Order: sequence, then structure tokens, then C-alpha cells
Amino acid sequence: MTNNKFLHNKMLLAGITALAVTLSACGGGKTSMFRADPSHTAVYGSSGPTTLDTLDWKFTAPDKTYSSPMVANGTVYLGSNDKHLYAIDQKTGQKKWRFKTGGNIEATPATANGIVYIGSWDKNMYAIKDSTQALVWKQKTKGPISSSPIIADGIIYFASEDGNMYAADANTGHRKWNFNAGAPIYSSPAIFGNYVFFGTLKGEMIAVNKNTGQEYWRFKASGKIHSSPAVDANNVYFGSDDKRVYAVNIYTGQQLWVKKTAGPVLSSPALYDDKIFIGSKDGYIYAYDVEDGTREWEYRTESGVFAPVSVASNTVYVGSTDGNLYALAAGDGTVRWKYKVDGNIYSAAAIDEDHVYFNSVKGSLYAVK
Repeated sequence: MTNNKFLHNKMLLAGITALAVTLSACGGGKTSMFRADPSHTAVYGSSGPTTLDTLDWKFTAPDKTYSSPMVANGTVYLGSNDKHLYAIDQKTGQKKWRFKTGGNIEATPATANGIVYIGSWDKNMYAIKDSTQALVWKQKTKGPISSSPIIADGIIYFASEDGNMYAADANTGHRKWNFNAGAPIYSSPAIFGNYVFFGTLKGEMIAVNKNTGQEYWRFKASGKIHSSPAVDANNVYFGSDDKRVYAVNIYTGQQLWVKKTAGPVLSSPALYDDKIFIGSKDGYIYAYDVEDGTREWEYRTESGVFAPVSVASNTVYVGSTDGNLYALAAGDGTVRWKYKVDGNIYSAAAIDEDHVYFNSVKGSLYAVK
């Protein structure tokens, strides 16, 4: 990996670092994945803190953390640039276990039926038994994996910098299909209906059939797409390095609206209450109406916002490179609270049981209530 690519990933991967949210599921506990659900609404069903009380605990990883925390079954999972995936007790902040890969872990893990899934810069997707840390399966790609996996109907979908989107059986790792997009993929996939949506560094948002991998349509933005899309019954929403936020019809691939900001948009949007919430390198957090792109409100932080946005308890949670995690009222953008940490925040917050879990790039993971 060249130094230029290394720096590019370090400074600009916030658009694909991910949050995780816990969903009810059958079988082995809970299912948790990037951006709350396969459609990437990034809305938590669990309640989050609307007033700031106290730091419950802090965990320090031995290296930088661009990965976002994922919470499930009493455990917080976090990847580190020391090549390990960490499992941390949700109540105490103490390490339960760690699993070593051959490269940096900047993607967010997912879990279902007692298996934890994580991609690594060593080009592998790993499936790990949570209770024993035994390797269930791993699948080799031809490029680093920075994109976060999602799980739907027993299938895991994940992308690689080799330009492929993969679909595999979540239990066995048996590959169902792969789609070559023709450009590296950092954006994490989202699903609605029968289609998977994802962006590429060629600036294309692509829709493929989730069962066959057959291309449905592709939309061309004016810049690279690091942002991971959110999708509803009408549109797919995402940002681009061209400083714009797009809404594209999921059935036709035609642009519904586009809004310009003053900086590249690597942040990933949340969908809530007929609005999308997204950050920009210009330092602002924006709320747009999903139907016509009307700007409902904006909030200015003190530095660029690369982190994905999450929502719980009618509150928008998002970190900034000014070192603060902000909690804003979803309705009008007023500050409910903010929490200062020891470094830039590129990753997303996770919310569970009245706590918000988030990390700085320096490796510090915080549990605040």
C-alpha cells in the first residue's frame, strides 16, 4: 500500500466507518450491523441519553481506531489498527477477548446467531464464533476490506477494494455471487426490497439484484463516493466527494434532488422523521427533507464532520474532528449536549440501554450516559 493511499484512507475513510445497532432476531441472541438495519436508516430502537450525566467507563485500545463500535448481547465490539477485533464487556468496559487478523480493522463488525463478522485490510472477511473465538470461516478477496458487512435473510453482503460486491451464506461462507463494479468500493451496501445499493470511488451509485448480483442501474455523481447510502421505499440517499448530497429514485436510478455543501461529503446519512441527517467536511451537520431536499436546519461544529450520523430518542448523534460528540434535537438542530474527547472522531456512535458508545481516533472508547 502506497503512502498516499495510506494517508487517504486515514484521513478520508470516515464515510465508510460505521455504526452498529442492535435488532431483535431469532436464535443466538441479537443481530447487529452497520447503520442499524439492512436499509441503513441508522435509527436505534434503544433509548439514548438526551441529557449528559457521566462517563460510565473508558476502554483504551493499543492503536488507532477508525472502526466504529457495534453493540450486541452485552458486548461492545471494536476494530483497531493493531489488527485485532476487541470484545469489551458492555457493563464494565473490561476486555472479554480479542481476535487477530493480518491487517488493520477499519470496518464495523456485524453479528448474527452467535457469529461475529469482520473485514480486514489483510483482504479477508472473517466469521468468528463469539463464545469460543474459533474461526468458523474466512473468505479471501483481492483487496483490503474497509466496507462494513450487512446481513439479511441468512446472507452476508460485503465489498472489497478489489472492486467486487460479494454475497455469501452467513453460516458457511459459501459464495452466492460477486459483482465487479470496476472501481474500489469503500461504501458499505444497503438493501431495500430485492436490491443492494453501494457507491464506488469512480463516483457511481450502483443497484444490483440481491439474489443474483445482476446490475439494475447505476447513477454517476461528479466525485468519488465514500459515503454509505441510506435507502427508503422511494430513494437512496448518499454524499459524494463532489461536495453534494444526492437523492436518487431506487426504481429508475434518476436523480430526485441534489444539494451542495461547502466541503466533500464523506459522512453517511441517517433517515428519520421524513428527514435525512448528514455531515460535511465544511463542519456542518445538515437536515434535509427527504421529498424535495429542503434544508430543515444546519448546525456548525468547529471542524470537518466525516463521521456517520446515528439517531435515537429523537436525537441526532454525530462526532466531529473538533473532538466533540454532539447530541442535537432531531426537530430543530438545537444542542442537547456535547462531549469532548482526546482526539478527532471519524467513526459513528452506537446507542444501547440509555448509553452512547463512541471512540476517538486515538483508540479511546467511551461509554457515556
